[in-house]
Amino acid sequence: MKRNDLLLAVFVMAIWGFNFSMIKMGVTNVHPLLATAARFTLAVIPVIFFVAKPNVAWRYLMSYGFVFGVGIWGMASWSITAGLSSGLSSVLLSTNVLIGMAVGVWVFKEAASVRKLIGAMLAMCALAVLVSAATGNVTVNGVILIMIAACSWTLMGAIVKASKTTQAFAFNVWGMLFAPLPLVLFAVLFQAYPTTLFGYWVWNKLLIQYPLSTTAPLTLLVPIFALISGYFMYDEVLSVAQVVASVLFLVGIGLIVKPAKTSSTKTPDSAEDNGKLVKPS
Repeated sequence: MKRNDLLLAVFVMAIWGFNFSMIKMGVTNVHPLLATAARFTLAVIPVIFFVAKPNVAWRYLMSYGFVFGVGIWGMASWSITAGLSSGLSSVLLSTNVLIGMAVGVWVFKEAASVRKLIGAMLAMCALAVLVSAATGNVTVNGVILIMIAACSWTLMGAIVKASKTTQAFAFNVWGMLFAPLPLVLFAVLFQAYPTTLFGYWVWNKLLIQYPLSTTAPLTLLVPIFALISGYFMYDEVLSVAQVVASVLFLVGIGLIVKPAKTSSTKTPDSAEDNGKLVKPS
């Protein structure tokens, strides 16, 4: 199998393996993005039918809805599902104050008093102690997601300011109109496109191009990637036996799909001599 085709096949196997964790997320509980989408849908309907659209460009409403829905509350909800405690999630989301202050000083050239700088340093020190002292309620994935939410909070503020709106309630309602759809798309996009459409397109191409005895063993990579994604998404422990088995799988598959070396030496029985076919006598 050609190297590029092999790398593409391994990539697809990784997608299919990761998909098992996505399936687990969908069947064991309501996906946090879907739950957040339902929340914003109920918040918008039927209120939006009684509130006139604010006098701002559509791009501000759309970007506000996306950042507010997906960036802040979608990621915040997901951080709790990813193992971060609700209390610590709330505290880490409050880092938007520090991020907003930094953006205000460096981007908008706002003045920061000595009192604000001392307060920021105290807050950062307290935050570091809080996170380091936490036991069992902090996960790397959870922290990453909640920090995305905190950064999104600052971005949301910048969008509101840039819109120059004076209609806070109308802006909020019409902006939230654009939150549910991207939340739902984020939740189902992975299984719809990379897993199903892209993955099986590549797989069928490989089946057409290579022998079944070469392509079929590649599917053995799927459970390996499923174990890896389960470890990172759900803290599922990989035993020593699983690690060893995964390595053996990789070695075995490598031996199967590795292309045979072509001999550069010519033999007397070669059907080709200097680019010319040798006619049988």
